[in-house]
Order: sequence, then C-alpha cells, then structure tokens
Amino acid sequence: MGNPSTSRREFIGSISGGVMGGLLLHGIGHAAPALSDRTPAGAGPHDERFWGMVRSQFPLREDPVYMNNGTMGPSPYPVLDAVRAEMEDIDRAGRYGGWDVARPVVAAFINAAPEEISLTHNVTEGISVVACGIPLKRGDEVILTDHEHVGNALPWLARARRDGLVIKTFSPAPTAAGTLERISGLLTGRTRVIAVPHITCTTGHVLPARDISALGRSKNIFVMIDAAHTPGMMPLDVKLMGCDFLASCGHKWMLGPKGTGFLYVRKEVLEVLEPFWTGGGSDAGWDVRQGTMAFRPDAHRFDFASQNAALYVGLNAAIDFINRIGIDNIRARDVMLAGYLRSRLEELGDRVRVLTPSEAGSFGAVVAFQLKKTPYDVLYRFLAEERKIITRMVPENGVNCNRVSTHIYNSQAEVDRLLEAVREKA
Repeated sequence: MGNPSTSRREFIGSISGGVMGGLLLHGIGHAAPALSDRTPAGAGPHDERFWGMVRSQFPLREDPVYMNNGTMGPSPYPVLDAVRAEMEDIDRAGRYGGWDVARPVVAAFINAAPEEISLTHNVTEGISVVACGIPLKRGDEVILTDHEHVGNALPWLARARRDGLVIKTFSPAPTAAGTLERISGLLTGRTRVIAVPHITCTTGHVLPARDISALGRSKNIFVMIDAAHTPGMMPLDVKLMGCDFLASCGHKWMLGPKGTGFLYVRKEVLEVLEPFWTGGGSDAGWDVRQGTMAFRPDAHRFDFASQNAALYVGLNAAIDFINRIGIDNIRARDVMLAGYLRSRLEELGDRVRVLTPSEAGSFGAVVAFQLKKTPYDVLYRFLAEERKIITRMVPENGVNCNRVSTHIYNSQAEVDRLLEAVREKA
C-alpha cells in the first residue's frame, strides 16, 4: 500500500488543500462543513486513485479482504488518533465528563435539534429505550418486518411477552409502493407502533421510511426506525423522514468508535416516552430526603451516568471525516460498488438469485444473494477460509443468504476478487 504517512498527507491535500490535516489528525470535536455541494478533486465514484487514498486512511490489510461493513465499519486513522489523544488527555488531567460534545454534532449530522438527541452505546440500546418506554397495554399491536436484526426484534418481543402485546410481521416487497401497501394491510384500530429498519440487515433492502412515517402520522401510530445502516451510507434527515424515534450507531457506516450510538426522539413526543433507566445526568434535580425528582426537559433524560468521552470525541472525528469527503460522494461510491457487484452476479443467470431489490431507491451499499448449488454457510466458509474474504452469512428468520457490504475503503479490484471466488462455487 506504500508509505502510510505519505498516502495520508496526499489524501488530506487532495480534498482540502492540506487544511484537513491539522483538523482530522488531532481529532477536534467539531463537525466540518459538508462537501457534498462540491466534489473534492478526484472524488468521482470510479476514480480508483482517489478512493485508494481514502483506503490509505484505514488500518486495513490486503488480506483478508473486508466486505462486512454492515456488521462493523473499521475506523480510519483520524478517528483512532482522536480517541487515543482524548483518552491520554483525560488520564493526564484527571478530567471527568466531556462526552456531551457529540450531541450537537450528531444532531447537525441528521438535521435534528441537540435537545432531541440521546447518546447511547449502540442501536439496540436506543430501540430498547423506546420499546420499554412507549405507553402500550395488553392487546396493542406492533408491526415489524420478518427481516429484523435481533436488536429490533428482541426488545419488542420481550415487551410483548411482558405486557401481552400482539406482534404482526410482513415481508418487504420488491418495490417501495408494495411495502407500503403491505404495512397498510396490517393496520387495525389496535395498531400502536410501526417499528421497522430503514435498511434491512439481511438483504440491504431500503424501506420507504418517509412514506411509512407519513402513514403512521396519519393514523396516530408511533413510528420507530432502526437506522443502524443509514448514517454514513446515505444522507439522513430526520425532519424530512418524519419519524417519531430513530436509533443508530457509530460503528457501521459512520466508521466511528465501537460502543457509540444515538437515539433521536422527536420533541413533540418527548413527554410520551417514559425513561426506564435513569441516573446522574438524566435529571433536572432530585432530593432523596423529600422523595422528589424531575427529568431533564430534553432527550438527555434517556442517557445517564458516566460515559467514555474519548469515544464520543472519536464519533465527532468520524462525522468530520465523512463530511470532508462528502456524504453524496460516499453514497455514489457505495452504490457504484454495489451496482457493479450486482451486475456481475446477474451474469451468472439462474445459478444465482440476488435478493436485494433492484428498484432505484430501494438498495444501497449491500448486496445479498444465494447460489443455486452451494449452501450459504458453505460459501461463507469458503470465502473466509480459502479465499480470505470476509462477508456475512444471514441465517436470521430463514433468509439463508450471503451478504456483501462494501464501503469507501473497498476497491473494484476487491469486488473482482470476490466475484472470481463466487463463480468457482456457482
């Protein structure tokens, strides 16, 4: 890969004339202005030289080829540097606190108000806050897909078992209109919540979250979006989406530190959601002698007690990294790589079945497929053990497929390497 420090300097200069170096490598806690309104030099989706410089920002090796960003996105050096510097500074000074620096940065990144952001440790934590805190009673209905990640399934299943809720599921349709129709067909007078992924973890199916939110709003139904895969892969505007709640994490497409996440709570429904986990920071004052307490007047009430400030400074650095490249540029690169993979898989004809929808707007950076003659688990082990390519097999809910999730550090040559291996088993 050449000299890492030289490649990093070249990359920095290519997108901001060298200004980015001091900012990124010192991990400042401020969001940079988005570059999506202008393409940095060489940032076209097919420019392998530019994206090769992006790759140089990551501590990735040539082997194994990593194509499982949907599980965990590796952090670039600016994020790692920011976390380490902050940890050292905290321990040097004996400093406490500081994680709140991420709240306004995250809010700006998804077009929310800082008061609507709770800092969590992962998506599941945010979903659990909503699943446990939303006012529901026996017989109330919650709608899920049959492509859920365990993190959006178990919180609702546990609540259903505890309080006698009814869980109803649907299979996403190949088109956005079809998906919306299937949800509409499940609605009754007892439906209280629609809790679905924006992008399914199984096949990378992008659901019409904005239309789903509008449908829920029109029926006075709460809409909870599992957005584990959205931020960092594509632009995310919660105001435009219109959902009531949205949970995401920093460790996938945002390329941030593991153990970071956030929950968006629309301010109009803040008082509806009951905090179940509380502690220092979630209150606006308390007195154990008087038996009194009050919650904070914002979504900070849902996060509390000590957190790792260095990780959240690292999350800010990850957002800065994304903004400097430009989320629209990232989106174009991700879609190009996925589209290239898909088109080459489809050349195998009836030997392969691609499960990810082909409708524009219904797919992103993930491609899921099945081979006619090779079971998904056999292919997964072959790729990992013999061809040194890390993907993910998807046994959840009987989907039984292989999932490839590439990101900005991957190259077309790596996709070709994957395709060569798949053809051997097709």
